Order: sequence, then structure tokens, then C-alpha cells
Amino acid sequence: MAEIEVKNEKGERDRGSINVASERTRPSRRWLIPLIIVAIVAGVLISGIRSRVKAAAALRGVTAQIAVPSVSVVQPKRAAPAQEIILPGNIQPFISSPIYARTNGYVKKWYFDIGAHVKKGQLLAIIETPELDQQLEQARHNLATAQANLELARITKERYDGLLKKRAVSQQDADNADASYRSNTTIVNSNKANVQQFQALVSFQKIYAPFDGVITARNTDIGDLINSGSSTAARTDLFHISQADTLRVYVNVPQEYSQQVKPGMTTAEIVLAEFPGRRFTGKLVRTAEAINVTTRTLLVEVDLDNPGGTLLSGSYAEVHLKVPAAGSTYIIPVNTLIFRAKGLQVGVVRDGKLEVINVTAGHDLGTEIEIVAGLKDTDQVVLNPPDSLVSGQQVQVVQASLPGDSK
Repeated sequence: MAEIEVKNEKGERDRGSINVASERTRPSRRWLIPLIIVAIVAGVLISGIRSRVKAAAALRGVTAQIAVPSVSVVQPKRAAPAQEIILPGNIQPFISSPIYARTNGYVKKWYFDIGAHVKKGQLLAIIETPELDQQLEQARHNLATAQANLELARITKERYDGLLKKRAVSQQDADNADASYRSNTTIVNSNKANVQQFQALVSFQKIYAPFDGVITARNTDIGDLINSGSSTAARTDLFHISQADTLRVYVNVPQEYSQQVKPGMTTAEIVLAEFPGRRFTGKLVRTAEAINVTTRTLLVEVDLDNPGGTLLSGSYAEVHLKVPAAGSTYIIPVNTLIFRAKGLQVGVVRDGKLEVINVTAGHDLGTEIEIVAGLKDTDQVVLNPPDSLVSGQQVQVVQASLPGDSK
């Protein structure tokens, strides 16, 4: 301001200097306001962009979370060390035999009816055989004739042997007498065998019990025509006898249990509807050691003592077998199974990822099924798996509870 020439008084010079300073500060104030406005707009824009970025990131996170499917899983249960399987059984007598006649004839008399307990060797019936009796009589007469001829041949032979020593007959005559003697000896032996045969057939007129047992059927009556068991004609057993002091219970065990069912290792309990609340203990004594190709089952025999005849042969029974379970056997619900071209499968969650694995099924328990191979203790099995499940897929686990599980 010193360089400005001021011709006015001091007060005027002072106002002149103030006006010059105002003129210098006005341009800076004009630029400040737009800058503030720009800054405010920029702040608004940055804030909006940041909120949009956050919203987009949140949306991507939600979308990614929704894209990961949620699955309900259950823990497979280990099967008990020994499990009980219930199978239908057929009770049969320890010995059962039809009694046939070995000769033709008519029933003359029978002594026991159904339900009778008989001892071995006891007379059951008598068959009348008039034709056989006549044949035996004829055979005896033929034998007597042959014996008479043999005696004559013996005398002739001895006589010719004596005359030959005196050279009264030729050697040829002596040889003929000897041959005649030997021939008649053979005829006698043949007739003896024939008589013995008819005697044996006549002995079959009496029917005896072959062992101690009970008569379960009588299929003949007095006067019935009987065809021998060796005849080609239709034959009917006269009696049916069973020994029921010990019973055989036959059970068809499914193939998956065939390795656990061993004679002497497995106990069996027999349950019958006519004895509610009662169980009869039997012993597994033998198996067929072969799988039936039609039913894929193993035939098993359980022997059951029945000294009082309480149980009746031919009955239907439920057989409770306690068999040891396989070491890697698990129990899972049936609604976890996947049926595909690769075979029976289940979906399991391992380390947060889904794996579809093949399994081997054991016994079907209705709502549950045994798995004998494929599963691990740490596996989580997917319930109601959709067809879209693939191995390696990331999933969210929802633990499910099954009926009967403890809370």
C-alpha cells in the first residue's frame, strides 16, 4: 500500500487500503463454495457406492450360502455283537416211516389205529395170502421130488463106482452116473432156495413195527387188497409211524447269515402259537453246507427234546436264532438308500463334503436295514437323498433324530 499515491486525508487513505484488500480476497471465496459442494457430492457418491458394494457382497454371500444344499443326516448304529433272527420252522419227527406190505393179499386183521404208541417188533396187522400159500406148498413138493431124484442118483453113482473097480462097467457109464448125481444136487439146492423165498414172503403176512413210535396214519382196513411194495402197481402204505421223542426242526437261514450259523455255536429257541409265553430250547446240530439255488437259503436242523410228546410233529414254529453279528455291521434307515445303475448306494458326509458310496446290504429289518460293508463309524448318512446328489458336493449338515433315539 505504500506504493499507492494517496492525495486525500489520512482517513481517506485508510479506506482506500481496505478496499484493495477486499478485492484480493473475493476470488478465493468464490472458489471455496464450489469445492465444498463438490466435496459433499463426492462424499455422497462414495457413500452410495460403498453401500452398493456392501449390498452386492452380502448378496453374493447369501447366494453362495443358498447355493450350498442342506441335508439331514443320521449316524449309523453299530449292530449288537449277537443278534436274534426270527425264521419260520417246520417241526418233523426224528424218524418217520411208511409201512408197506412186501406181499400181495388181503388185510385179515389190524391191531393199532392212529395215535397208538407201539414198541419195536409189535404186531400191527396180518395179511391173508392164499395164492402165496399154495406157491409155497408147490415149492416144497418140488423140493421133495428133487431130493428123491438126488438120492437115486447118489445110489446109482455109488453102485457104478463099485462096478467100475471090478471092471464090470465102462468108464463112460460111471461118468454119466456121477454127472447125474451132481446135476440133481444142483436141482435140490435150487428148490431149497425157492422154498426159502416163499417162506420169506409168507413171513411178510405179519406187519411189525420197525421202531418205537406212534401211529400217525392207518390207510387200510379189513378186506382191502394189498399190493406188495415191490410191485409196479399203485401201492399204499398200510401205516405211517413216527418217532417223536426227539424232534427235528428245519429252518431255512438266509444266505447272509450262513457263515455265522455253525453247529454247536448257535442256540435256538422254538416258539409255537399254541404255547403263548413259552419257549422250547433246541440245539443246532447240522446244516446242509450248501446254499439252495432257488431260495438262496441254508437248510439248518435244530434238534428238540420232546420226551412227553408235548410238541406235535408237522407243526409250524418260529425259530429264534442268536447269531454273532459281523464286525462291520451297521443299522441305517431304509430311506437313506440310493438305487442306481452302480448298485445299492448311500450318501455320506465326510469333512463337509458329500460322497456317494456303494454299500452291501445284509438283512432287511423293515424300516431299517443292515449294512455289512461300505460304511465307517464316522460317516454321517444322508436321509431322503435327492437324485441330484453327486460326490464332492459341498453341503450343510442338519442333524436328524430318529424315532426311538434318546433326546
